[in-house]
Amino acid sequence: MIPVRALSTAAWLRRLVIGVVVMNALLVLPEWLMPYGGMAEPALATESLVLAGALLLVPGRLGRWLAPAVVVLLLVTLALALSDLGTYWALGRPLNLYIDLPLAASVEHLLRGAIGKPLAWLVLGLAAAMVVLIAWQLSRWLTGLVAMRWHAGIQGLGLCLVLVGLTLGHWREVPAIDRFIDAPLSIRLTDQVARTAATAWEHRRFPERLADLPPSRVSLDRLAGRDVIMGFVESYGVVMTTDARYQAIGTAALEALDDELQAAGLDVVTGHFDSPVQGGQSWLAHGTALSGLWLDSQIRYDLFLAEGRSSLIDDFEREGYRSVAVMPAITKPWPAGKQWGYDQIHDDARIDYAGPALNWVTMPDQYTWHYFENQVRHSSDEPVFAELALISSHAPWTPILERLDWDTLGDGEVFQRYAEAGPSPAAVWGDRDRIRRHYAEAVDYALRTAGEWAARYLDDGVLVLLGDHQPAPLITGDAGSRSVPVHIIASDASLLADFEAQGFSPGPQGAAAPLGSLADLRGVLLTVLEQGADAP
Repeated sequence: MIPVRALSTAAWLRRLVIGVVVMNALLVLPEWLMPYGGMAEPALATESLVLAGALLLVPGRLGRWLAPAVVVLLLVTLALALSDLGTYWALGRPLNLYIDLPLAASVEHLLRGAIGKPLAWLVLGLAAAMVVLIAWQLSRWLTGLVAMRWHAGIQGLGLCLVLVGLTLGHWREVPAIDRFIDAPLSIRLTDQVARTAATAWEHRRFPERLADLPPSRVSLDRLAGRDVIMGFVESYGVVMTTDARYQAIGTAALEALDDELQAAGLDVVTGHFDSPVQGGQSWLAHGTALSGLWLDSQIRYDLFLAEGRSSLIDDFEREGYRSVAVMPAITKPWPAGKQWGYDQIHDDARIDYAGPALNWVTMPDQYTWHYFENQVRHSSDEPVFAELALISSHAPWTPILERLDWDTLGDGEVFQRYAEAGPSPAAVWGDRDRIRRHYAEAVDYALRTAGEWAARYLDDGVLVLLGDHQPAPLITGDAGSRSVPVHIIASDASLLADFEAQGFSPGPQGAAAPLGSLADLRGVLLTVLEQGADAP
């Protein structure tokens, strides 16, 4: 520590000013990046004055302990702010410590997939070293402000800083100054506490909502044993047809899908439904559609499974269907799969695929469809209710594949030609326009592939082809909705007409207004499938 008496008055004042400036920068700079929350790029964080003043008010011995504590508080606030920014760009919402801590490992996983394991660990190591260096240097600097002996002048200055900071903080919402002054430290901490408390409250109340749900008891005789497949297309949102940047590609893909279907004697109706998530956590969207409940957090998802309530899986199993989950992205044990109650789970380890992984994507959609048709659907003596996760449109959206001859797919070895294809994720993600172009092309591939499979193999089955969620705000922009298309594809005209009576539009383009949320989809499906139960 540098005693005050060892510095000239001018040097000490410079140290004080620099200390305040650095603390202020750590608090306000992240707010300049925030695309939500109403903080309009403040120039001054009132807490920087209060903290500096507090350091001047305490005696030297206490100050030596207070300075590191101030640094820790600043860095925690900075970490929360940057985490808010990261979860917004990835998931379209701010951080919630109650439910998001388990996602921390996925950051390393995504980074490793984008730039490789050695470089990912290097980046994380450098980031950790930088945090330690900043903490050490700032602690040293602030400790140098602490007076070894109390000084009336220093105490007076400290008191003034505290009072000015508190006064500005109290009046910070006055229109004349609200654009320039804010209290990001207190806002960040109180928001997180409030968010965590609300989630804990939800944890207590959600079982009551589950208890109020009536059990599902419907007849599916109308299907007459026809297979029903739900294909969730990763990151497929209405942005593909409503955003001018993607509209041309999205419209062309849907027109090609429609042409394929019509040539095979199939038709499609479409509705838009709101997803509980954006940019990630696809399982919450899957769970919402299957359960008929709004599962917008891990807490709700876990509570639903713990309660053992019925889902679409149970609805179909009661009618003699074999329930199957085809999940090529599941590479680790998946206890939730057993809780859902599938008869069969085909994850990455079980799927017989001899081709290469394509960055994050373990196998292309075309092979997923091919495997499902040949190894799942054809091997079942019972009608099949299947949930497929179609992941070719998952970030980092490279490489973009061609659709191969379905008769040549075999065990997937033909995809080896794409092992080193396309630009690297780092190259794609270094250019925002390139990211967006690759996103659109990846969804284009997913839709055209699904259309080809349905035209060749769906026959008299029913395909529910839907998006799980909109892509991250990096793709949609800040004003993007959370709606996803839901396409019902079948050869049964009367079945599709009943979906139209529920608000679906004929063709692959749905009406702009959502018909509800994915939590309503289960009810819509069962209503339509039950309507003709007594028909001859």
